[in-house]
Amino acid sequence: MQKFQEDGAKVFGISTDNSPSQKAFAQTLGLTFPLLSDFLDRHVAKAYGIYIADYGIANRVTFVIDEQGKIANIESGGDAIKMLTTPDACSRLAHKKKTT
Repeated sequence: MQKFQEDGAKVFGISTDNSPSQKAFAQTLGLTFPLLSDFLDRHVAKAYGIYIADYGIANRVTFVIDEQGKIANIESGGDAIKMLTTPDACSRLAHKKKTT
């Protein structure tokens, strides 16, 4: 998390789980960033094309979104949890911001 903070990134999670489930999940893992619930209508998951209607869940995906709201990086599946390219994508955006 320190690397993201150094790059000025804002980190949060969004899930199709309800708020009590998210709270328990965050406490179990000791998460230090907010988790937002997309439980009622799955609007966010649908808008980003990651909603799996047959199961009523969203695919695990990590998005890096720039200040203009454009997606700069996507990791899905197991890589979304490992976040292999996410830190570098945040660093590139931070560097770009400093040079413009």
